Amino acid sequence: MLYPDEQRVLDAARAQAAVLTGRPEHTVAAAALDTTGRVHTGVNVHHFTGGPCAELVVLGAAAAAGAGPLMLVAAVGDGGRDVLPPCGRCRQVLLDLHPDAHVVVPGDAGPRTVPVRALLPDSYRQPDAAPERLVRFSAAYYDDVAAGRKTTTVRHDDPVVTGPAWLVFEEDGDVPVRRLPGVVESVEPRLLDPAVPTDAALHRSLRRHYPALPPDAALDVVTFRVVPG
Repeated sequence: MLYPDEQRVLDAARAQAAVLTGRPEHTVAAAALDTTGRVHTGVNVHHFTGGPCAELVVLGAAAAAGAGPLMLVAAVGDGGRDVLPPCGRCRQVLLDLHPDAHVVVPGDAGPRTVPVRALLPDSYRQPDAAPERLVRFSAAYYDDVAAGRKTTTVRHDDPVVTGPAWLVFEEDGDVPVRRLPGVVESVEPRLLDPAVPTDAALHRSLRRHYPALPPDAALDVVTFRVVPG
């Protein structure tokens, strides 16, 4: 199942695809969610000299609207083709410019989301790219993070880098996407030891977020702070 903000983005892409006129120049629609909760849309521009895919058009539309890093991108084909995975070029561009974004892809049980980095393992990285970063949280943590009561988070197979980052809180029912400016101060790797009672308890807690987490998982302990203003 998709989370509410993911479904909202997919619905926007589907709505945009539904109004395409059947012209061969425009056959795919895309939508993207930014860290303020806005959804941006665009369509591809096919031409014999080459032309941008819908995902690249929506990146430009989001940038023109003053969006920062994007959280999610979805593309939908015309003629009932529904969700389309991004092509190789779009995967590379997304990874370089929005490395923390997730992408909606087709699945056996329906659309699902994956981190863009999972679509390009062992990828080339543009050496001079300096994208804005983000760290995702459940909406339930907003008050504790905003008040400085929560300054650490534990991640599994979810890379976080040190430096400035938006701390982004997912949409939850009537609570919209929210964000706080922050800084990731440290990322310390550690291994869970199932023989240690505190690690076993941590494992049970983390399985709410990572259902398939093994008892001896490799984790990252992330320390962060909110930047005032």
